[in-house]
Amino acid sequence: MTPDRKQLVKTWVAALLWIGLIAIESTDWLSAEHTSRILYPLLHFLIGLDPAAFAVVHHYIRKCGHFVGYFTLSFFLFRAWRATLHLPWAPRWALRWAAIAFFMSALVASLDEWHQTFIPSRTGAISDVMLDSFAALTAQVLIFLYLSWKPRRVTVAGD
Repeated sequence: MTPDRKQLVKTWVAALLWIGLIAIESTDWLSAEHTSRILYPLLHFLIGLDPAAFAVVHHYIRKCGHFVGYFTLSFFLFRAWRATLHLPWAPRWALRWAAIAFFMSALVASLDEWHQTFIPSRTGAISDVMLDSFAALTAQVLIFLYLSWKPRRVTVAGD
């Protein structure tokens, strides 16, 4: 396998493993009821968090998890599509790569929430799809800004 082919496979493996992680997180095992059984005793022990305050903190921890998860998925998908769709006129960034990564992330978010409607301990929420999609969009905007502002390497003849 050529080095380019290995890199292509690695980018897709990362994206697909991340989608797998999202699917696992969508199960009963990581429902709010189950994560609170672990987090509440830990936070109560470490900082003396009372049950009422924990409910608020737990909500925001879970929403941050959504944001980080779909931000990361969008990043991985951008890398995978950039490695897959070679665009000679866009060696660093292309709207096509960003758009596909964003829409695939939003699709995964929608399917994830739909899947949760079939699990008694979970609920599917359009607000979570919106949060996840916002995270994916944020990733694409930051990738664009980073790649646009990052100076290109200049090679000097004779180096």
